[in-house]
Amino acid sequence: MSDDARIRHLTADVARSCAQTGHLAPGQRLRLVTELRKSLEKVTGRALDEGTQATRSERWGLRRVGALAGLSHEKVRYRLARNTLLKGAAR
Repeated sequence: MSDDARIRHLTADVARSCAQTGHLAPGQRLRLVTELRKSLEKVTGRALDEGTQATRSERWGLRRVGALAGLSHEKVRYRLARNTLLKGAAR
């Protein structure tokens, strides 16, 4: 678990939300947990991409960025390229 109080707080909130689904039917519980996971992945993925781009703009190497993000340097390269393409397509 993280030493950061913000991470501990958010983790506890997510755990509480998941625990509150215990009374629901299994299908409903699964749907809600899946929606929560997708929402969290969307938000954290966006923040990860922004952070990755910021570190690269400061000339950090792909391996250093990957080590901090828990990703391989090739995955970092892929995410950066994907975001560049998506930004170009949005224009």
